[in-house]
Amino acid sequence: MKKYIAIIIAVLAFVSCNEWLDGTENNTYLTDELVWKDEASAQLYVNGFYTYISKYGQFGTYQFGGSMTESLTDTFKYGSLSLGHKAGHPNNYVVNPEAITTAGCLWGIWDTAYENIRRVNGFLDSMHKFSKLAPEKNTLLEAQARFFRAFIYFQLAKRHPKGVIIYDSLPVGNDKALSSADETWQFIYDDLKFAAENLPAEWKSADNGRVTKYAAYAFMSRAMLYAERWDDVIEAADSVISCGKYGLVDKYQDSWKGGNKESILEFKYTVSGPNHTFDQDYVPLCDGYDYGALGTPTQEMVETYERYDGTDFDWSAWHNGTATNRPNYESLEPRFAATVIYPGCEWKGKTMNCSVHGENGEFVEYGTVPYSYGKTTTGYFLRKLVDESHTDLRGVQSTQTWVEIRYAEVLLNKAEAMYRSGAPAIKYQNPVDQVRARVGLYGKNLTGDDWWKAYRRERKVELAYEGHYFWDLRRWKVAHTELTGYRVHGFMITGTTYEYVSCDLEDRRFFSKLYCLPVPDDELKDNKLAVQYDEWK
Repeated sequence: MKKYIAIIIAVLAFVSCNEWLDGTENNTYLTDELVWKDEASAQLYVNGFYTYISKYGQFGTYQFGGSMTESLTDTFKYGSLSLGHKAGHPNNYVVNPEAITTAGCLWGIWDTAYENIRRVNGFLDSMHKFSKLAPEKNTLLEAQARFFRAFIYFQLAKRHPKGVIIYDSLPVGNDKALSSADETWQFIYDDLKFAAENLPAEWKSADNGRVTKYAAYAFMSRAMLYAERWDDVIEAADSVISCGKYGLVDKYQDSWKGGNKESILEFKYTVSGPNHTFDQDYVPLCDGYDYGALGTPTQEMVETYERYDGTDFDWSAWHNGTATNRPNYESLEPRFAATVIYPGCEWKGKTMNCSVHGENGEFVEYGTVPYSYGKTTTGYFLRKLVDESHTDLRGVQSTQTWVEIRYAEVLLNKAEAMYRSGAPAIKYQNPVDQVRARVGLYGKNLTGDDWWKAYRRERKVELAYEGHYFWDLRRWKVAHTELTGYRVHGFMITGTTYEYVSCDLEDRRFFSKLYCLPVPDDELKDNKLAVQYDEWK
């Protein structure tokens, strides 16, 4: 079943939203009064909120200017030394966390998020004032709007987990205090609960792709994981699991492509727009595009994968300077080959070299050029999320679907909540075992700390490059140790020689205070009731 919608952003909808932002109430009320006399116009109004799914995702630009947050961890490396999005900004942040101040952080979204929240609240306010639609129509529209309000507040709360400013309606002034963490997460929960209880399990074909009750529950399982409300995670996940509409697809490489039973919430792109540039950003030079391969997987990520039989691959022989034998990449479990373009694999009909002067995949040493366009600094290229069928990279933008929530994540969310709540081992083992069984790996009969370590590894592999890992390390409060005092690595391949090389020029660091980004200076300047978090005073 397809679960997408071709978003039509009508001029009427944008005019209405922008007039709310401008605060010109008389003109706004006149415009919105006309909008709410017609159901089609009201639907176009709410359609504008669906673009938030794409903008905060891996194909969008709201989160870190389009840079993948995996680049702030040991899993992904942008190859360029010069500053810029999808270039040197992530490389600067991981070695120079002092660059993040109360004046700004590139992976913060405060201003944009509140602009979007104001638009949603403007929609709800105008609906309550002017809607001539039947009550059940209003409820459906409100449920969609409140889902997206929760969606945006979640983006704020995961960056500012000590609490943010809550607006449940249009503000009457600039001054409002921050809510507590509990109040913030409760607000998100209440909006998602309203959405889940008032949205249909599925829509008629004309509206196929709108948010469903199970998308709301699936997103709740994610949001409440951050809130550490384990019972709410379990209940929300069980609502999705028990409905019988979703499941794991047979092939891992299809799990993130959308339009299948694993996809619970997705955003569909089209050639005519909206579209994106993900392929252009990450394909190797041999694909015929000069400015790709901006970032590539690291050796640390490669070494996270188990072998086909569930045992660990011994990489020690390749860590001692140089080795003259190629690692047996083919012995790694299937998710590796579905995620990473590696030396010797097939990509678009080519056998990849991934080497110095390689015809099919060229290596360049990090720090030797301002921009690494098309070349790898790690010896690998990204396969996951890239459309292998996309060949006209100069003439056609990318159109692959962004899947925001898939069934495997819901299973992993439930497993973590079960473990953290003290449930019996079988309760938290089973969901992870289902995920592993999809790729032919046996379940691990582990408990306690051993299971927790294995779970974290499983989540890192299963959800690789889908935008979770950096945020997971932060919410687990381990980033200040695991992202400090190390460098990422790759292989510089020359002929048959594999040289283990550092892809950083200095050690990386992460400060504990980055678990909660600061309230921006501009907010404190304009809002007399807002107070900075203690660690940023």
